[in-house]
Amino acid sequence: MITTEAYAELVQHMETFQELPSEAIAKQDLLRRGLRFSEAAMNIAAGFKPKDYFIFSFDLIEIKDMNQNEHLRVPEEIRFSGGPFNFRSTVVSTRINPDSPWCVDLCDGRLNLLLDGQEMGDIEFHPIPTFYKEKLSSGKHMGEIAPVLEWGYLIYLTAYRMCQYFNKDEQCQFCDINRNFIQQRKAGRAYTGIKHDHEILEALAHIDRLDDKAKAYTLTGGSVITDLQGTTEVDFYVQFIEAIETRFPGRWIAKAVVQAWELADCQRLRDAGCQIYHPNYEVWGAELFAKICPGKTRVIGFDQWINRVVASAEVFGPENVIPNFVGGVEMNSVCGFSDVDRAVAHTREGLEWFMSKSIVPRFTTWCPEPLAALGPQKAPSLEYFCKLLIAWRDVFRHYGCKVPPGYGEPGPGKAVFSVSAFMDVLDKEA
Repeated sequence: MITTEAYAELVQHMETFQELPSEAIAKQDLLRRGLRFSEAAMNIAAGFKPKDYFIFSFDLIEIKDMNQNEHLRVPEEIRFSGGPFNFRSTVVSTRINPDSPWCVDLCDGRLNLLLDGQEMGDIEFHPIPTFYKEKLSSGKHMGEIAPVLEWGYLIYLTAYRMCQYFNKDEQCQFCDINRNFIQQRKAGRAYTGIKHDHEILEALAHIDRLDDKAKAYTLTGGSVITDLQGTTEVDFYVQFIEAIETRFPGRWIAKAVVQAWELADCQRLRDAGCQIYHPNYEVWGAELFAKICPGKTRVIGFDQWINRVVASAEVFGPENVIPNFVGGVEMNSVCGFSDVDRAVAHTREGLEWFMSKSIVPRFTTWCPEPLAALGPQKAPSLEYFCKLLIAWRDVFRHYGCKVPPGYGEPGPGKAVFSVSAFMDVLDKEA
């Protein structure tokens, strides 16, 4: 039965937080609640870029519970605009939730975004990139080896689709990387656990030849604690950067999401050609870090982790060190805050710590995935995400930080980063 509760809540927050772009508020609500698609909308989506499951599931239900095979039929991202609030063009990652009040449906012959059944704006799906039709010698699909995100801006290279912290049940509690790998394989998807540099180079050759939209690539994967096929984490990931930058020097902005490495290892990564370093700190504060990231606490520790992040600026330059945190996980119901203002104030401490040193963290909106240790639970409130965006932007402005490179244009109507609205709330002249 359609209600108007979610619609009324969104409108109230757009009125309360008028200092934020209304598009950013809607985007955060879409990310925290997830999205459903009508049968007609999914039939249309068949002709557009599909969800590639590039590293995590980023869904609010398991594949086995998707009664309409949504995992094979929904687009990677949507772009909404117009509607009664005159939304500027806004890109959002698709997080499947059949119970969401947000829905994409076909209305009067056009795709529309609905909230509680009320029309919110027009919808676009990202066209299938030309290079997706190319054949790889292995027989694998291009989207399996080198998928694109952020409306084509970013090539996402997950070299290792598992994480060794799971081996001791010490994985980050919000993470489902290993369990997503298992569910994808069970569902029959070709899902490469460990990629090889030659297949990534082959895929990138097609992109280099046929594409002019991708401007950056991210190399990433799970953490390596002991060794992987006889190599350390540093050796494993550096080999890919070296291979790519040797074959395609400077063709794309090179980014790497790995653990917080020692300075000498950071230098190796930089010498290989990596321009932007993402040593994600996940959640602020030693106490929460220990509970949410037990493996990283044991192997590296919170204090050493954040000190390594700061030290890496000596190698990359502070503007090129962009650690991610999982926005909202500090409000999880197992070990987090229950009060919005306390949670935001706590996270703001971390933002102050980094931005006072000209290092600008970004955030991914927490998705309470059912296969993660924290399990399915209610997402943090929209109030929390509005206040987090304000805190993030206020600290950013206070320290005169630079817009993070490698994310495309900032600002409402321009930002393409799809898993949080941090780029949507920035001004171009920031």
